[in-house]
Amino acid sequence: MAEFTRQPRRRYCQFCKEETAFIDYKDTQMLRKYITDRGKIKPRRVTGTCTQHQRELAVAIKRAREMALVPYTVPVVSGRVDRKSRS
Repeated sequence: MAEFTRQPRRRYCQFCKEETAFIDYKDTQMLRKYITDRGKIKPRRVTGTCTQHQRELAVAIKRAREMALVPYTVPVVSGRVDRKSRS
């Protein structure tokens, strides 16, 4: 048996790579990449951002939520049907 394990690829901070000076809360398309489908902020280990930019990103997302540019949560739609609505 081969005794090698695949090393996970190192994620680099996209903001450091592009030398971004300011994370704008009005750029909702960029912010949506760092939010889950349920509206929660993705963690650093998933996004690969550095500590400093993760903090700035969280502040920008929270500001965008406050201004109603990004939703706080997304309503959960389940496949279950309510018993009361059937009759």
